[in-house]
Amino acid sequence: MTDFEQILGSYPSFAKVIDNGKPYKKLDFSASNEVLLTRDLSETSVFSDYVFDELLAGSTFNGIGGYGENRVIYRQRKHFGGDDSGARSIHLGTDIWVPAGEPVHAPLAGEVHSFAFNNHYGDYGPTIILAHELSGITFYTLYGHLSLESLDGLTVGKTIAKGEQFAFIGAFPENGDWPPHLHFQLIMDIGDYKGDFPGVSSIFDQDYYLSICPNPNLILKIAENN
Repeated sequence: MTDFEQILGSYPSFAKVIDNGKPYKKLDFSASNEVLLTRDLSETSVFSDYVFDELLAGSTFNGIGGYGENRVIYRQRKHFGGDDSGARSIHLGTDIWVPAGEPVHAPLAGEVHSFAFNNHYGDYGPTIILAHELSGITFYTLYGHLSLESLDGLTVGKTIAKGEQFAFIGAFPENGDWPPHLHFQLIMDIGDYKGDFPGVSSIFDQDYYLSICPNPNLILKIAENN
C-alpha cells in the first residue's frame, strides 16, 4: 500500500458521492459476462435498458464496479480503438450506474481544478475535475458523464465543500452517449490535462495509469454485492 493509499484509508469519513439510499450491485462488463459477447449494445437506448431494467432490476439497485476491468464493451465504441491491438479497454475509474438527474456530491472539500464538455460519442460528455489536499498531498477526483447544466456558472478555483451537491448525472446523448452513470476516478498526477484525463488505457499502458489512478473505492467505500 502506498503512502497516499494509507492517507485515504486513515481519513475519518468521506461524504457519499451518490446518496440515494439504494443498495449496490456489482456490474461486470468484461469478457466473463457472456451476454456482452452475443448482444449488440451499440444503440445507447438498448444498452440503457439492459443496465437498468435487466441488471439493476428496474433501478432497484445502483450499479457499481469497473476499476481495472478489461472491458469488451469498448469494442463497440470506435472512440476507444475498436479491435486494434493498441485499443484502450482497461477502465481506470469506478462507474456508479444511477438514473439521469441523480445529484453528485463531493466526498471531501476541494476546489474546481477544471471542467469541459468532452462532446464525442463514447467520451465523458460534461466533466468536472476537483483538486483536493490531504496531509500535504494534492490529488484530484474526476466526474464524467454529467449533465450539461452541471457546468453552468462553474469557475476554476471555486470552493466545493465536503458533501456539497455540485453536479447531476447526465442523460444520453449529452453524457457521451452512454446509459446514465457517473465515472468517478482518482488521479495523483494530472500533468497538463484540464477538463479531461484518460479514463481508459490500453493493456500496454495499464501499469502506469493504474499506479497514478488508485482504486476509487478508497474513497467510495462501497461493498460490491452480486
